Amino acid sequence: MTAMSVVWRLAFATSLIVLAFAIAAPVLAIILQQAGHGTTTVGAFAMIPFLMVALLIPVVPRVLARWGIVRAYRWGCVLQLAAILGYALGDGLAVWSIAAVSGGIGAAALWNATEALLAREAPPERRGRVMGLYQTGLGAALALGPFVPALLGWSARPVLWAAVVLVAICCAIAVAVPRHATTEPAPHPAAGTWHALRAAPLLAAIALIGGVFEAGLSSVSAAYASATGLGLGAAATVAGAIGVGSFACQYPAGYAADHFRPANVFAAAALLLFAASVAVAFAGVAPWLLWAAGVVWGGVGGALYTLTMVQVAHQFDGRATAGGAAAMITGYTAGGTVGPLASGTALDFAGVGGLAATLGLLALVALWAALRLEEPRPR
Repeated sequence: MTAMSVVWRLAFATSLIVLAFAIAAPVLAIILQQAGHGTTTVGAFAMIPFLMVALLIPVVPRVLARWGIVRAYRWGCVLQLAAILGYALGDGLAVWSIAAVSGGIGAAALWNATEALLAREAPPERRGRVMGLYQTGLGAALALGPFVPALLGWSARPVLWAAVVLVAICCAIAVAVPRHATTEPAPHPAAGTWHALRAAPLLAAIALIGGVFEAGLSSVSAAYASATGLGLGAAATVAGAIGVGSFACQYPAGYAADHFRPANVFAAAALLLFAASVAVAFAGVAPWLLWAAGVVWGGVGGALYTLTMVQVAHQFDGRATAGGAAAMITGYTAGGTVGPLASGTALDFAGVGGLAATLGLLALVALWAALRLEEPRPR
């Protein structure tokens, strides 16, 4: 079994797990809401897996170095299966919160293992397209998942069991990959997350900004759309525009990374984000700008993360790649965490103009970082 064969098998398995998460998450939120829990409680529950990822990603490279990619991935699958079984078999916030902790731990292992392997094994001349294709699969899973319950017409419990089946398939794929199918590189003296953050702070900052735009604006943009008088369904489509942009732009971003100077690609992306952020200030008189800006935020924000992962693959080698990948994931997760708070606060205190100014400033920071990027040298 070739290394790239392992890459695509694990990438496919990870996409299925993301699909299972995208199916289960809204179902669980609706069940909790119908049980009388407030939106704050529902939101706090939804944050648990992401919090676990943020806490554990810095130490995952050491786990990968000790266990190897395949073994760590298998254990991540087991923890994900335990989580989804907890959702399907359990009932109530306490049980589901424990399951969410398990799922978050598993996600930290799966996410870092898959992306480190992709970055390490993809041919240098095609790294951008390989990473872009993988991210497109994840985007498709995230976009499709919320629609599955309506498409199937099932009640909540059968839908959760469908998610269990998806995760079980992922476990079977992981078990079918031989433990030594990947050749683990020799120990690297600078393989940790913190070393990578110190070595590539500008890339980490760009990943954080990408997280704000792709993962941190859906709720706030939909809430603003609702406040302008749009109904629930129409307002929700603003968040959907972010998802559509994310899905559509990953492969083109990877293609650009393979064919153009990295700093120029990052700078062009930052300028697009700046233009979209300025445009949203005029959404009060031209509401369609909300959807247009959403497509750019999701597409280009997601592309920033994809591009940073491509650069990590060029800049770090061997086991150091896992630390570099973890550093970018840390930045992206931080952006997705602070994005709703920062954008919501700006909107509350300064209106849509304040939101546009805040996001425009972030885009300019990304442009500043892009113009100071050096050509990657392997570490």
